[in-house]
Amino acid sequence: MAVRRVVPHVRSEAPEENREFYGLLGFVEVMNHGWIMTLASPSSPTAQIGFMTEDRTAPVAPDLSVEVDDVDAAYAAVRESGAEIVHPLQDEEWGVRRFFVRDPDGRVVNVLGHR
Repeated sequence: MAVRRVVPHVRSEAPEENREFYGLLGFVEVMNHGWIMTLASPSSPTAQIGFMTEDRTAPVAPDLSVEVDDVDAAYAAVRESGAEIVHPLQDEEWGVRRFFVRDPDGRVVNVLGHR
């Protein structure tokens, strides 16, 4: 299984202001669902940061996302390890398959793959 990208998520009630601020550093908006917005570097597209007010389809907002090439294999490995699954594996309407797991320090990790 390969990691494709890692995106930290910042909880924010001011996504527009953050878009303007991080735009000063060269980031541009690449996704905006209203409740989550992702900014990326045009020259290095996997350098990203997310701003979210909530997670619309999960019980908690994740602290970061890890995109992998095989989310089903990642889910199986995490379940076998006994780690706490916070949100079960499911397909989302915006084209990703994902689950949430809690890391040893209590952070919630959104593990996803694009369909």
